[in-house]
Amino acid sequence: MTPVPDDQLSADLRALVGDWGVVTGEPLHARRYDEFAGEIRANVLVRPRNTEQVASVLRLCHSRGQTVVTHGGLTGLVYGTAASANDVILSLEALNRIESVDVPGRTMRVEAGVTLQRAQEEAERFDLMFPLDLGGRGSATIGGNIATNAGGMRVVRYGMMRSLVLGVEAVLADGTVLGSLNRMLKNNAGYDLKQLFIGSEGTLGVVTRADLRLVARPRSYGTAFVACPDFNSVVRLLGVLDRGLGGQLSAFEVMWPEFYELTTTAPAINTAILPHGYGMYVLVESLGADPDSDAERLESALAQAMEQGLVADAVIAKSDLERRSMWAPREDVFQTRRYGPTHNFDVSLAITDMPGYLDTLRRGLAECAPAARLIVFGHIADGNLHIVVAAGEAHRATFSAVERCVYEPLRSISGSISAEHGIGLERKEYLGISRSAAEIATMRALKTALDPRGILNPGKIFDVHTA
Repeated sequence: MTPVPDDQLSADLRALVGDWGVVTGEPLHARRYDEFAGEIRANVLVRPRNTEQVASVLRLCHSRGQTVVTHGGLTGLVYGTAASANDVILSLEALNRIESVDVPGRTMRVEAGVTLQRAQEEAERFDLMFPLDLGGRGSATIGGNIATNAGGMRVVRYGMMRSLVLGVEAVLADGTVLGSLNRMLKNNAGYDLKQLFIGSEGTLGVVTRADLRLVARPRSYGTAFVACPDFNSVVRLLGVLDRGLGGQLSAFEVMWPEFYELTTTAPAINTAILPHGYGMYVLVESLGADPDSDAERLESALAQAMEQGLVADAVIAKSDLERRSMWAPREDVFQTRRYGPTHNFDVSLAITDMPGYLDTLRRGLAECAPAARLIVFGHIADGNLHIVVAAGEAHRATFSAVERCVYEPLRSISGSISAEHGIGLERKEYLGISRSAAEIATMRALKTALDPRGILNPGKIFDVHTA
């Protein structure tokens, strides 16, 4: 059994990181925490200032078998940062320096506690762009984005976080510093060890620094809000835009009517861009280099889609203010809580399987939670659906049944129970739907090899029994 952190451990940690670096008692429990994981139950939080201090902390905890849960921006949705009274919280908030920007090489080196928004803004100072983007950009940290292989709105063009990380520095459970920083696009010198930590949810090591890939800052932002008759039209529209925009399509956000109406009616403050009542709504973004020709290209592609009957109505943003107003309904996801607590899922599946999957899900919910509201939106072009189930007073009573309704249909169509949020504690029971027994066994073998005492983020993704 893991020992509960005691006064001696706190004193030893202070000797490593100083008084400011250790938080206990009321100051700890008063801190803002991940609302999805509940209140802080851990008794000790340590906040090292650099990689060397992270290594010292982990070396100490490893020697004592003390479990450690790493905290970044606390924007996750799967209880991946949940910590018990037996755990020490390792916060990377003080590792918040942007170390360098290599303009010719289009790379940026940052510490793990830098927020996504700061990285974006720093890149813009040099007329570059860090293309990862998601709603929690102001709080989410680069370290957390790496640990969860974050996705967001621009995956269709730029890929997941994995595609934007060139190298990392990580500290293993025993305090070993693994220096795999790298600013080169091409580097085939042996195993690409950074891949071990991207998407591992803090279970294999603690990422402390990273080299990120930047791209040229776009000169044009084309944004359109489109109404389509049905899902088939949405799929065909994606093909028309992908071809017509010549590789400039960067976001293709689809909203089912329930979501769009929810985020554009009071008490929501967002304005309805197009009238309610259409079959589907799509937010399109293209990023390019020539404002005039790019605008013509977007208009031409939409006109072609209209001629084919794929688009019932559309509007193109003529200013940055209009562009932001189009994004506002899509990003106002907290309106889904208007009906009380919600079950939140992000699944991934082939686009062609989406209609059938949603039909199956609706039938399942009609049986297990007949009063529940189903709200769907997603990135679609990358196969990602966000599913929100609001069951009202039956929230707790229907939780397990709703999970089965959402996850089990993915088994037969080779879908994923997690498109971008990770597994954490919430989804590990269903990991076998998307990963084979051999894959999970290999994951456990990696965990045991890199963290033999099982101290890093214990119980997350899967259970591992250690000696």
